[in-house]
Amino acid sequence: MKPTRDTAASAGSPHDTDPRRDTDPQRDAEARWLATQRPSRIREVQAGRLAWTRVDLLDVEEGGARALRDALEVFGVQVTYVPIGQPRHLIAALGGDQDRDGDGDPAPRPVAPYVIIACHGDEGRILIPELAPEIARFQPFNGELGPAEVRAHLTLPGSVVILTGCDTGAPELVDAFLDAGASACIAPRGGPFGYASVFAPLFLFYELTERRTLEEAVARLRAHDEELSMWHLHTR
Repeated sequence: MKPTRDTAASAGSPHDTDPRRDTDPQRDAEARWLATQRPSRIREVQAGRLAWTRVDLLDVEEGGARALRDALEVFGVQVTYVPIGQPRHLIAALGGDQDRDGDGDPAPRPVAPYVIIACHGDEGRILIPELAPEIARFQPFNGELGPAEVRAHLTLPGSVVILTGCDTGAPELVDAFLDAGASACIAPRGGPFGYASVFAPLFLFYELTERRTLEEAVARLRAHDEELSMWHLHTR
């Protein structure tokens, strides 16, 4: 009896094998070996991933952001470093519409799961570099990023936002970031030293790389000493 197309297909053929169903013995062996090692998110990079998470690092003339970028990459984090020279850069980086492909159709830039804004702050505002009048007159705002500007211009769908500037943990500013879509905001209440503002994000990502939850990481950060206890976690 000559098999029909259906019976032949049901019988199977070496040429009909779905490669997605095949197991890779080498990959399975590697997974078993990695499971015996100390737990860390860096194991995902050892297993072939480029990074275990992504960070948008916005440098608002803070001074330590480049060193922070280099250190985060050691933790297996993919860092997009964005120097901020004017308010429009902030808007373009954090969810603002931009014509990325030149077709005249603006599209929102995808924001990373973690956003670090390395900045100076004062009284619940992020300070923006002063611009020449010729440039400043074309900006949507100047001088500072406060709660009203965050709500009006930023979109942070589910991102964890980490702020480093003095007094950026003010409730009004934190609430604005949460209103803009952030899943959490970590920021200092008070004026930390500059070196603490570099160390705090590093401490957090060390703990996250060690597979701590965000809540556990912030608790360990705050317990380290009085200086780092200024940072607080805010969620809804």
